[in-house]
Amino acid sequence: MNTPNGVDLSNGMNFINGEFRPARSGLTDQVLDPATGSVIAQVASSDTADVDDAVIAATEAFTTWSETTPRERFEMLSALADAIEGDLDRLKQIEALNVGKPLSIIDFEFDLTVDNFRFFAAAARFLDGRAAGEYMADHTSYLRRDPLGVIASIAPWNYPLNMATWKIGPALATGNTVVLKPSELTPLSAIRLAELAAEIFPPGVFNLVLGQGETTGAALVAHPDVAMVSVTGDVGTGKLIAKSASDNLKRVHLELGGKAPVIVFDDADIEAVVSTLAEASYYNSGQDCTAPCRVIAGPGVFDDLAERLTAAVAELKVGDPFDPDVAVGPVISAEQQSRVAGMVDRAVAAGAELTTGGSVRAGAGFFYEPTVLVNPAQDAEIVQREVFGPVVSLQRFSDEAQALAWANDVDFGLAASVWTSDVGRAMRMSKRLQFGTVWVNDHIPIVSEMPHGGFKQSGYGKDMSVYALEHYTELKHVMIKF
Repeated sequence: MNTPNGVDLSNGMNFINGEFRPARSGLTDQVLDPATGSVIAQVASSDTADVDDAVIAATEAFTTWSETTPRERFEMLSALADAIEGDLDRLKQIEALNVGKPLSIIDFEFDLTVDNFRFFAAAARFLDGRAAGEYMADHTSYLRRDPLGVIASIAPWNYPLNMATWKIGPALATGNTVVLKPSELTPLSAIRLAELAAEIFPPGVFNLVLGQGETTGAALVAHPDVAMVSVTGDVGTGKLIAKSASDNLKRVHLELGGKAPVIVFDDADIEAVVSTLAEASYYNSGQDCTAPCRVIAGPGVFDDLAERLTAAVAELKVGDPFDPDVAVGPVISAEQQSRVAGMVDRAVAAGAELTTGGSVRAGAGFFYEPTVLVNPAQDAEIVQREVFGPVVSLQRFSDEAQALAWANDVDFGLAASVWTSDVGRAMRMSKRLQFGTVWVNDHIPIVSEMPHGGFKQSGYGKDMSVYALEHYTELKHVMIKF
């Protein structure tokens, strides 16, 4: 099957030990286009046997891959970055079709993907460590960072290629081998990534297994020869993975949900706030763990902000991801569409005011209209729980203390932003906000050099930056008597 622009989607196979192969069972899963609800591909539905094959291949490859030099790994990862950059048009089309992201807004995400690979390629050549020295008489001590072994990388459906990069980049750069399992909803860009990687890496270094989370994912997490599991997903899935991994004490890295507050003080640049929210809150139809979805605004600016944001959101064009004028595509599935609709309906029933949106879009596909809700209660579901859809709520705070308390009063701690012209206030809020990332006068930009990860129920461990590399290595002390 082809994309609207003729991209071939016929390869729906696993990639194991340098070869594309179907699932041993012969079973397949359907992949849907969320903009139409139609089937666009059939891909392998793997089970324990396929996972075993992939882990065995990765284990065998680790013996030699772990002995390669940082320069050798740099050269191959750089080659993969070049291959991705040369294939961007095709990858963007695949992602737009499979995830529903409008082509008009997708460029920065793919630019970041290329940059992530290049960063991880280079960063492994510069790992820090304490200087060797004589910390005991007649003994010299030094530290090593050694690779762990086989890494199980489980990527989410909202950023299937980019967040796969966050996992396999640091893993391969530090000398580990990888078995990647993408979401069963959005596996197509991972397949294309495997096609590119097949021309670069030795067999078994990078492997891809396709299938359902309950079967393929569970088998991968439980496999005794997997040294670490890195997953991006929802809190419930993360907890199940952590429990399973504890059976043999494998390392776990969790990037889970979020409920990002946007604290807008009366001295903020409201035009900048509205512009940022209209774009970032509804990017990828709000299906982003860091999306600015929970606005907490000061009394002097609340009414103006609510009016301006409502008007800006009402103008967002929803529709075909391949239409250059479209800013908001579908949500990922009928299930997600129903979930978003239910949460909005319950919010309105509980007393929140709907100022725009609030309905399923008529016709084919899984569309939900960009929505703004005003004055929900702090304990309301729409404030406390992750919607993962094109929905923003606005609350009015009375003072700085209340704004801080409301912002921290959720189970999540992934990202937040503060909007103010008062430097002292920005510093106070940044210190006291219980979130892994705090932006000031902006929301959602990320760079390869800085870490990404959360507090509380948002998980533990860091993606991106040199701090991610540390998670994929084991620290070893070597002491030599002389």
